[in-house]
Amino acid sequence: MNNGDVSQGRRRFLIGATSVVGGVGVVGAAVPFVASWNPSAKAEAAGAPVTVNISKIEPGQQITVEWRGKPVWVVRRTPEMLENIKKMNDEVKDPESKEPQQPSYIEGIYRSLKPEIVVLVGICTHLGCVPTYRPEVAPEDLGEDWLGGFFCPCHGSHYDLAGRVWQAQPAPLNLEVPPYRYDDESTLTIGLDPEAA
Repeated sequence: MNNGDVSQGRRRFLIGATSVVGGVGVVGAAVPFVASWNPSAKAEAAGAPVTVNISKIEPGQQITVEWRGKPVWVVRRTPEMLENIKKMNDEVKDPESKEPQQPSYIEGIYRSLKPEIVVLVGICTHLGCVPTYRPEVAPEDLGEDWLGGFFCPCHGSHYDLAGRVWQAQPAPLNLEVPPYRYDDESTLTIGLDPEAA
């Protein structure tokens, strides 16, 4: 056997082994790198849609859920509450919600897909405080004009039961309506539009 033959065999073996080890190293480095492009579980949870069972919400009751780190209110309005919303049209800044504080498919004075259920982001549009739900009519501390709604204790902004801000208030805009859809009669999902499959 010639020394040249041994050297050529070793060379081919070393080149092949080095190529395999290098290929494994490239794959080993690429997998975590590509995986890092995906959002973390915490980031996914922060923006993930939230499903709410509305079947147990009593008329007049409000529940709060968290979506994207914000409080979101779901209120089942009574027929009296819906009538009181109509009475507030002349008292609110933006009665038809022309300012873009809701998805395009939310229209009218009730600001909801179904009149009896309203879904609102529970953050005041003035400086970001959390208003309180005050469904009672004409309480002593809010006056005889109060027909139910949301009151911001930080700077006194008043919103009606559709989240529409009263005139002459510190808050400039109506409360935000997040995207949402009904999955069935007793379930809605916050964070998805009705068209979303």
